[in-house]
Amino acid sequence: MIAIIDYRAGNLTSVRLAFEALTADAVITDDPRVIRSADRVVFPGVGAAGTAMHNLRQLGLEQPIRDTIAAGTPFLGICVGTQLMLEHSEEDGGVDALGIVEGRVQRFTPSNPQDKVPQMGWNQATFTRPHPLCDGIADNSDFYFVHSYYPNPAIPSDIVATTTYADVTFARMVGR
Repeated sequence: MIAIIDYRAGNLTSVRLAFEALTADAVITDDPRVIRSADRVVFPGVGAAGTAMHNLRQLGLEQPIRDTIAAGTPFLGICVGTQLMLEHSEEDGGVDALGIVEGRVQRFTPSNPQDKVPQMGWNQATFTRPHPLCDGIADNSDFYFVHSYYPNPAIPSDIVATTTYADVTFARMVGR
């Protein structure tokens, strides 16, 4: 069973429906026991880092997430779910995150007025190393982005794919 973390924000239904289309058993939950016992866990995107961390703390989900990852359970963070895996985010005036991955989430500060923030559009992803989630996806494939912040892992081997926007090459996918 796949646990989709309900942190009171995010694209929960879209993620659940995607798994249903794949005929995968997935449940939206904020129950720490369900998260810890799941075969796989997904932390979906959409939202702001400060609110998401506040909600995780209020719901008592920080430690279950850490325990799940430490146990080796496959864990997928999407957008904000990825950002909060790092130690700190500049969003919302600065937020301490989960600290699973060393590094920070930074805001784009483009010098070229043509580079808009938030960035909305298609960008190519360059794979820096193999990862099971990328099997069958060609290098330099296009992905759609809507974001003002980007992950900046401290350990280069944590970067699976990169993208360039506003003269910044950033981690598009982080993984271990």
